[in-house]
Amino acid sequence: MAEELANILNKAEEAVHQRNLDQVRQFCQDLHPPDLASLYEELDPESRTFLSDSLGVEIFTDVLAEIPDTLVEDALDHFEPDEQREILESIPDDDRVDILQDVSDKKRDNYLELLGDEKQDSTRSLLRYGEETAGGRMTTQIGKVLAQMTVKEAIDHLRTELESTETLARIYVIDQSGKLIGKIRLRDLAFNPWDTPIRELLTDEEHTILATADQEEAANMLARYDMLVVPVVDESDRLLGVITADDAIEILAEESTEDIEKGAGISGDASEQTYLNTEIATHFKRRFGWLFALALLAIASGVVMIRFEHVLTNVYLLSLFLPMVVAAGGNTGGQASTMVIRAMALGELDPEDTARVAWKEFRLGAGLGSLLGLCIAVIAAFIVPAFHPEVPRDFSFITFGAAVGIAVAAQVTTSTVIGALLPIGARRIKLDPAVIAAPAITTLVDASGMVIYFIVASFMLGL
Repeated sequence: MAEELANILNKAEEAVHQRNLDQVRQFCQDLHPPDLASLYEELDPESRTFLSDSLGVEIFTDVLAEIPDTLVEDALDHFEPDEQREILESIPDDDRVDILQDVSDKKRDNYLELLGDEKQDSTRSLLRYGEETAGGRMTTQIGKVLAQMTVKEAIDHLRTELESTETLARIYVIDQSGKLIGKIRLRDLAFNPWDTPIRELLTDEEHTILATADQEEAANMLARYDMLVVPVVDESDRLLGVITADDAIEILAEESTEDIEKGAGISGDASEQTYLNTEIATHFKRRFGWLFALALLAIASGVVMIRFEHVLTNVYLLSLFLPMVVAAGGNTGGQASTMVIRAMALGELDPEDTARVAWKEFRLGAGLGSLLGLCIAVIAAFIVPAFHPEVPRDFSFITFGAAVGIAVAAQVTTSTVIGALLPIGARRIKLDPAVIAAPAITTLVDASGMVIYFIVASFMLGL
């Protein structure tokens, strides 16, 4: 299937370059909107214009919501104002808002003025919420009925809104003020007498989310409770819209990409364009800041080396195990931070759990460090001497091995605790926990590991 799709895309792209309208339409009719969006992204500006003309307004309406945010404005500007109005009014509310959030302020105002009064009001209402909030991602095109209706009245009401309703997977019951009371299913309407009051059929909606809540919280709620949709409400519990399962998939994909990039020390908003289509300048801007900051932080390791220069001068063999001690701390700290960040993302940890996390990771780090330290101590005490390294005459390899082993155990223990607590501390100061993941933690524990190593070696070796 993947090979067949790739073959069709290649043929469609070749037809576009050859400006063969008949072939373009022939190949594109077999492609879904996301696939057409991928084709659109791969083309040069002139070819994109030709593809847009070939597809026409009706088909391109579905494609627009799938193309990368950086291409949206240029894609819309290709069409005449009447065509822009047709496109923007034909797509669901949540997709329209996503598109308008991606364009400049001036263009956004121009596009809003094109919409009819009803569409314009609903769109402006959704734009009040942040791009990464539940309110900013919800759709308002849902099935709603009043509690005082009968089954027949509810069906008649839903029939009038059928074309504009995005999902009837759940039908929500509200009162006259718009407050959410409960929900019913479509089969409840289909298999009950027409004069049955809706109040007798509804069930309570156990899970709702505030419009101002983070979009990731809404997506996690859908996944945790196996929900098809999650209702979005305001502070007065009035129903505003829903987050659907397809929205949740997109949200989780975006958040996952963002966390991976931040964990790798890449700043800024993630691009929706593919890696090869993202400009080098964009990659440069997103990477350099963190590289520079971490480079400055790494200077601390050099300061430690200078401070303990006499220790290495007296027992140069210590340099053999220095990289291992430092790396062990970075590895265990990274593992701990990854586990804690994951638990926080899944809502498994609350701020009051900090002490429990610290105690858990301290015990885990001590266990890992002790076993690793013992293994390294054996190597240092009994295997290294076989290579006859140059050491002071009164040097005891047993003491040396013990010093290295204790340093490893202390480094692993402290790094594990640091790696676990830093993400929690970051969240408390309103910083994304992923920002302080692998690169930052590794750089930080490098310096702390050197301090631990040299202090232990100085004390136990009498330096």
